[in-house]
Amino acid sequence: MTELIEDESFTRDDWYGEEWSGRSYQRCTFSEVDFTEATTRGVVFNECSFGNAWFNASRHFDTAFTSCDFTRCNFFDTEFEGCKLVGSRFQESELRPMRVTGGDWSFVGLPGADLRRCGFHGVRMREADLTGANCAEAAFATVDLSGAQLHSAKFTKADLRGSNIEALDPYHAELTGALIDPEQALVLATSMGLRIG
Repeated sequence: MTELIEDESFTRDDWYGEEWSGRSYQRCTFSEVDFTEATTRGVVFNECSFGNAWFNASRHFDTAFTSCDFTRCNFFDTEFEGCKLVGSRFQESELRPMRVTGGDWSFVGLPGADLRRCGFHGVRMREADLTGANCAEAAFATVDLSGAQLHSAKFTKADLRGSNIEALDPYHAELTGALIDPEQALVLATSMGLRIG
C-alpha cells in the first residue's frame, strides 16, 4: 500500500543511499535534502519544491516528479529510467552528466540549462522548453521533441539521430557538427526552403 505524505517540509534531511518505494509526496518542500546515491522505485512527487538538494549519483526507476520545481539542485551522475517529469521546472541546477532513458519529460522547463554531454534516449519531450540550453555533445537519441521550444539552443556535436526535430529551426539554433540521419536531413532541408532534386 502506498504511503501518502502531504504538505510537509523537509529541511537538511540526510537520505544518503536510501532505497524508496511505495511512497507518494504531494505538495511537499525539500530544502537542502541529501538524496545522494539514493534509489527510488515507483515513488511519486507531485507539485513538490526542491531547493539546494543533492541528487548526486542517485537512481530513479519509474518514479514521477510531476509539476515539481528544482532550484539550485545538483544532479551530477544522476540516472532516470522510465520516469515521468511532466511539467517540472529546473532553475540554476547542475545537470551534467545526467542520463535519462525512456519516460515522459513533456512540458519540462530547462531554459538555459547546461546539458553538455547529457544523455536522453527514447524520451518523450513534447513541448519541452530548451530555449537557450547548451546541449553540446549531448545525446538526444530517438527523442520526441515535437513542439519543443528550441530557440537559441546549442546542439554542437550532439547526436540527434532518430529524434523528431521538426520544431528545430536551423536558423535559430547551433547545429555545427551535430549527427543526424538522412530523414532528419530532409526535414532540416525542407525547413530551410531547399528543394531536393
